[in-house]
Amino acid sequence: MTIDSYPTIESLIGGTPLIRLQRLGPADRNNIVLLKLEGQNPAGSVKDRPALFMIQEAERAGRISPGDTLIEATSGNTGIALAMVAAIRGYTIKLIMPENMSEERKTAMSAYGAELVLVTKEEGMEGARDLALDMEARGEGVVLNQFSNPHNTLAHIRGTGPEIWEQTQGQVTHFVSSMGTTGTIVGTSTFLKEKNPDIEIIGLQPADGASIPGIRRWPKEYMPAIFDATRVDKVMDVLQEDAENTMRALAKEEGIFCGVSSGGSVSAALALERTVRDATIVAVICDRGDRYLSTGVFTEPAER
Repeated sequence: MTIDSYPTIESLIGGTPLIRLQRLGPADRNNIVLLKLEGQNPAGSVKDRPALFMIQEAERAGRISPGDTLIEATSGNTGIALAMVAAIRGYTIKLIMPENMSEERKTAMSAYGAELVLVTKEEGMEGARDLALDMEARGEGVVLNQFSNPHNTLAHIRGTGPEIWEQTQGQVTHFVSSMGTTGTIVGTSTFLKEKNPDIEIIGLQPADGASIPGIRRWPKEYMPAIFDATRVDKVMDVLQEDAENTMRALAKEEGIFCGVSSGGSVSAALALERTVRDATIVAVICDRGDRYLSTGVFTEPAER
């Protein structure tokens, strides 16, 4: 074998497994609930896919080249993924994020060599997004802008959607995904609906008062430009308690160690499963649980 015939780390992005729930469900209605394990990506989340795709496409378009500085606003997973891809391909990267995000996320970004710029909890992701654009306007680097970049969506049209279709042998009937930047749900829906328009796409947003990393209820003026409401058949609200309880149950009863938004996705998938028959429901496990340990969410409320 020649040296070029061996894989590199970026070749491991995508191709994640699809597994079935064993103990949490489903009820006996000839249904099956399947989970797409995106935490198996090398930087640990579904965001590895668009991170690689956005950088590759920006290179092809001549917007960036190795040695340049990238800037991005992030709540965590996209930042970690972009920091990894920047390290692979030779970029400097500055990541702007709210200060209240988990320490594991901040540490992971720094480990990949990213420079962190923190905004206050009150400024939130909206403030982070505004600051990223201001920094670009001052000539400090190039913003890939996951919220308006069509290649965020295209990564799932070409990757996540086809994988789910092939892994279920075209039997998928429902797709459940949290909505943050909305790239995952819009891109996957675009592909699946082309294969079968009857597949139901369910998007998740936080219920009033809930604060779930990776799931957002955006103000109208900050709604991601890539969001296409016609690609989502139904929007469900996720309660904080349901997301956290399901996340803990997945670890204890299924051996699936994931984050809070993933718990929300499975909670919604199980609620949906109780209302349908002969369904193949796919939910996205968007990341791993190890980047939330310092937040205390894996401790039962009574023990805190």
